Amino acid sequence: MLQIRPTCENCNKLLPFDSREARICTFECTFCVDCVELLLEVCPNCGGGFEKRPIRPAHLLNKYPVSNEIIFKPVDFEKHYAKLKSE
Repeated sequence: MLQIRPTCENCNKLLPFDSREARICTFECTFCVDCVELLLEVCPNCGGGFEKRPIRPAHLLNKYPVSNEIIFKPVDFEKHYAKLKSE
């Protein structure tokens, strides 16, 4: 079951359960579409790619609530780009 995290890890933008801007990697690192573009589509945590996060239907939110956990870890873009160049 996806956690459906509430914000972008980099910029802390709100990404509610029905956001069309939310992107996740295979470990559910969650970023907004703008930050994913800046990250060159590569997760700074695991190195994987991103996909559009599915939207949980509103009628299932009571039974399967979304996460309240905010993970806010702004990316050091210089290090991220350097790591991409070295791979």
